[in-house]
Amino acid sequence: MQLESLEAGQSIIYGGNQVTAVPEDLAASFAAGDRLVVVNDTGALLHIPAAEWDIAAGAVGRASDAFLAMGSVSDEAISNFYEAFAARLEDDVSFASILAANEADVSAAQAKGRSTTRLVLSETMRADMISGLRTWRDAPSSRDRVLETIEHDGWRVEQRMAGLGVVGFVFEGRPNVFADACGVMRSGNAVVFRIGSDALGTASAIVEHALDPALAEAGLPPGAASLVASPARAAGWALFSDSRLALAVARGSGFAVSQLGSVARQAGIPVSLHGTGGAWIVVDAEADADRLAAVVEHSLDRKVCNTLNTCAVVASAASELVPRVLDGLTAAATKRGTNPKLHVTETARPFVPAELFERVVPIARAEGSVDERLAEPIAGDRLGEEWEWEDSPEITITVVDSVPDAVELFNTQSPRFAASLVSESAEAKDTFWSAIDAPFVGDGFTRWVDGQYALDRPELGLSNWEFGRLFSRGGVLSGDSVFTVRTRVVQPDEQVHR
Repeated sequence: MQLESLEAGQSIIYGGNQVTAVPEDLAASFAAGDRLVVVNDTGALLHIPAAEWDIAAGAVGRASDAFLAMGSVSDEAISNFYEAFAARLEDDVSFASILAANEADVSAAQAKGRSTTRLVLSETMRADMISGLRTWRDAPSSRDRVLETIEHDGWRVEQRMAGLGVVGFVFEGRPNVFADACGVMRSGNAVVFRIGSDALGTASAIVEHALDPALAEAGLPPGAASLVASPARAAGWALFSDSRLALAVARGSGFAVSQLGSVARQAGIPVSLHGTGGAWIVVDAEADADRLAAVVEHSLDRKVCNTLNTCAVVASAASELVPRVLDGLTAAATKRGTNPKLHVTETARPFVPAELFERVVPIARAEGSVDERLAEPIAGDRLGEEWEWEDSPEITITVVDSVPDAVELFNTQSPRFAASLVSESAEAKDTFWSAIDAPFVGDGFTRWVDGQYALDRPELGLSNWEFGRLFSRGGVLSGDSVFTVRTRVVQPDEQVHR
């Protein structure tokens, strides 16, 4: 029996022992053929209209057919696809249509008061996309690579790498991710994209003017890279509910990514989540003051997941070092032509000039310039709150008794993503490395946390530890890390038996 309708107030069981009720608007909009997903973690009721389900299912179906055909595609053809894709992005004529679509997306987002810092398809982003595609062009293929051979009497077993299947991506409006995610095709996978509504026009133009022509030119099966052409969030829920996916990858804001992960796990799909970020810098008593100011400044050039969010300074040197943190924050804001924003815990307040709490300055927000106090108090249990700033660099600062105390705060309050210790002590750095519960650990600026910048491999996302250790992998998801292992037996002796 299929669900045909919903009634306002109708009880829905979730989590095994909890109940939520159907709201009036959901009951009124639900129609026969629609689907309802109940998020077991939260009790949220997600409405997937039939039309959105069909759009996502069609894209997954095309990708599934393409994946089965990828086994017959040569490595050379895959390399040719990357070059053809890169060449079309490099060509000013074909790129003009993509740029026009992006400019329209940016204007529409600005009119809605939405952030556009990650949406703009700049020349730097364009160059990075082209470079990333050519990195995959030149990367050695891992398809059918023999990982291990076990010799037996009269026969042998070979463990071989193979494509995982259809990889589903839901990501925010960053056009470069669209090219990066095609990296999974290097190891024989197919890919389905769903991009945020703000960037859908840009994504559609990339498909029309670069991606689809590159697939055709290289002779890859149509649908090997497919776009879910819908601006509705329900299309993302539908995509991650399709059990034909071999892996679900989500990038974006913390809540949306967490919800998408819950939807996929309920459908039995492994997930790789890349949503919660915000790096921490811990400053010990032996930190060099000038180095600290530079590290802070260079960790705040723009707002992304590896931007400095929280700074913890050891109390014994706070009178000297907190002002240098403020120097770095101010320098970063000055470079952007804006004012900084500071959140100060009670422990740090004695080391921050009192007049900063009274000074009202323009702060550059997504909706425009807003007059705010430059410094504001914040509770000590809010250190993990991530600041999604637009143009005004924004951080939290706290003062702690010791580095171990800062590590404990990081391990309990932060998203356990990226951490850096500014210190002149090698021993302190080694101890920090051993104690901090983060996949990305450094001793300087935090913005190094990036697959292409640090590892010379275009990344599909950066994750914290959430659901990462299950995969026995690090926090950088790259195209060549999406694979499975097949087992092949070769039996020269026909008399082998058990």
